[in-house]
This record gives sequence, structure tokens and C-alpha cells, in this order.
Amino acid sequence: MVDEESPVPGEILTSAKEQLDQEEISLADNEEILHALSELEPIYENDRSYFVLGNYDREPIRRLNLVVDRLNRRTDAYAFRMVDIRGEWDNSIQKFCLVADLVTYVVGVAEKDPSDFLVEQGLLVGTVEYFSKSHVLKRQYDDEDHPFGWMQDGVFDLFDREGRLYRWRTEEDLVTVSGELP
Repeated sequence: MVDEESPVPGEILTSAKEQLDQEEISLADNEEILHALSELEPIYENDRSYFVLGNYDREPIRRLNLVVDRLNRRTDAYAFRMVDIRGEWDNSIQKFCLVADLVTYVVGVAEKDPSDFLVEQGLLVGTVEYFSKSHVLKRQYDDEDHPFGWMQDGVFDLFDREGRLYRWRTEEDLVTVSGELP
């Protein structure tokens, strides 16, 4: 049951966009952003680019790196993670949006513990442009039916209906479903 006073995802997204619009970017900040984005030149040099999201803790980042590696083995493709874009960004939502605007695909690797790209999931389903280019690789767990909770399950259901939810249990499965991405 949803608390009637809790903001709905659309309101949260609208509020975040309004906050971004109200913030002014200094010339130095703008220069830093442009320099960081210039490091993404391979996005423009390849037919497909993949922005891979997920958890950066020790074990999960190993699996993120596995996905990035598999996608980078494709001819004329470039895959990278958010941390691959250097620079100190005060606003990670702004960084996400700028990068997501540039890429061909956004790929989320979802694992339950610890939590992963929750804020970005809201942005992915909150905008038609991001949702249409996004795919989620969701880890399945043998011991639990709903390890992610109702809110994330709703996000996963949206991707599943569009045929862009890929399930995996083992790293071998993760390699296989990575190969199924466009």
C-alpha cells in the first residue's frame, strides 16, 4: 500500500529536473564537464555504445566489468561504466542524464545486496527516451521470490513487458544474457 503523502515517481522526477534547471553551472564546472565527456570519444567512433550501470562493491563490480568486457568484444561497440568518466561531479543525476543522452543503450545489472542503481532506475522508467534504450540484467535468487521489493519489481515488470529484462543466476548466465543484448 502506498502512503498517500509519499511522492509518486513522476513527482520525484519532476522535482529533480526542476532542481537541475534552477542550478547554475559555473564556467569552470562547464569546462570540467566538457573535458570529462570528451573522454567518451569512442561513443561517436562506434555504431553502438553501452552505458553499464550497477553496484561498485567488490563482487558486483567484477560482474559489471564482465558485462562491459563482453560488450566491448563486439565489433564496432563501446561499453563503459559511470566511473570510467573522470572528474568531480557535484550532481550525479546530471552526470547520468548527460551520458545517457549520448549513448545507444543503457544497461543495468541488478543485484539485491547491496542495493544497486536505484535512482537511475527511476530515471530510466520516468522518461520515454531513456526507457526506450534501456535493458536490465536482473539476477535471480534461488531462495527468494521477491528479493528486490515491490518498487523495483514494478520497474522490472515494465522492462519484462517490453522484452528488455534478462534474467541470470550465475556469472555464466550473465555472459549469456549479455550476448542477447542488441
